[in-house]
Amino acid sequence: MGIRKKTNKNPPVLSHEFIIQNHADIVSCVAMVFLLGLMFEVTSKVAVLFITVQYNVTISANEGQPDESVVNHFHHGLKDLATIFFYMLVAIIVHAIIQEYILDKINRKMHFSKTKHSKFNESGQLSAFYLFSFGWGTSILMSENFLSNPVSLWEGYPHTLMPFQMKFYFICQVGYWLHALPELYFQKTKKEDIPRQLMYIGLYLVHIAGAYMLNLNRLALVLLVLHYFVELLFHVSRLIYFSNEKRQTGFTIWAVLFVLGRLLTLSLSVLTVGFGLANADHQGLDIANGNFNVLFVRFTVLATICVTQAFMMWKFINFQLRRWREQAQALITKPKKPQAPKSKSKKDKSNGVNGVSSAGADSPRVKKEKSS
Repeated sequence: MGIRKKTNKNPPVLSHEFIIQNHADIVSCVAMVFLLGLMFEVTSKVAVLFITVQYNVTISANEGQPDESVVNHFHHGLKDLATIFFYMLVAIIVHAIIQEYILDKINRKMHFSKTKHSKFNESGQLSAFYLFSFGWGTSILMSENFLSNPVSLWEGYPHTLMPFQMKFYFICQVGYWLHALPELYFQKTKKEDIPRQLMYIGLYLVHIAGAYMLNLNRLALVLLVLHYFVELLFHVSRLIYFSNEKRQTGFTIWAVLFVLGRLLTLSLSVLTVGFGLANADHQGLDIANGNFNVLFVRFTVLATICVTQAFMMWKFINFQLRRWREQAQALITKPKKPQAPKSKSKKDKSNGVNGVSSAGADSPRVKKEKSS
């Protein structure tokens, strides 16, 4: 009887495989350290920097009236980096929960190929994020009346003070897209996919963080909600396509809304930055007061938005052309239906009499019968 070798399935501690398999537990322990820090007076002041939103400004509404109410607003600063770091850890934990308890279970049932497996995971994660961000952003737009009063996008600039929900929204946005960088390592992303993902992660971070620091948060919120709705439709359509490749209606609707979304983005950007801020009362560069309303900054912001929209349209056109090419190729290579055998011609029928063909009329048996 042979000796059975023991296989060690657990990778060595602190090895790459160990970190990848247990990264959610490791990050959870790090986040728990900050939460435990709130329990002790010595560490609570440091822990608060990571967990709660900083730079609170209390404004008294109806000052001097008996029914005076207090409104809390927030502005940005360097301490926001600590808060962004903590919620980046939270995003990694939520990412792992969605992956393990939802996407992996679906993958086991569907038996996707390696290519579809990675795309399904990407669309599943982004669909959850876009749905959450779109709903949250829409609620902020409705509560602040930005949609009913578009002039507020540039009126009163610089918008240095934000309500709690808006500031927390931007902190979570930056934290989420920062978490996508270590996820490239945790998810073992293929080398050929890394440049593409780094590109769109970088674009999100530049636009969101840039608008946040330049106090263009109102315009950024409207554009993010619009963009997230279109992207949500695309990734949901891709998930439906993976379950049934015949269902491609969602891609057609997405294509129309994608073009409309680019046009609306450019229109709102030009209207707000090109016309609204250019005619605003507060002109000039004042970093202390958060005023960046100068020609160079406005031109840079508009150029960045226009170049990004043009790049997205170029990628969209290439995607559509490739999709149409694949559909045309599929129609060409599709096997033709077998044709039914052709019926005998009239000429062949006329040559046969009583079931005997003209060729059989001269057979030896017929000749013998004639001679007798």
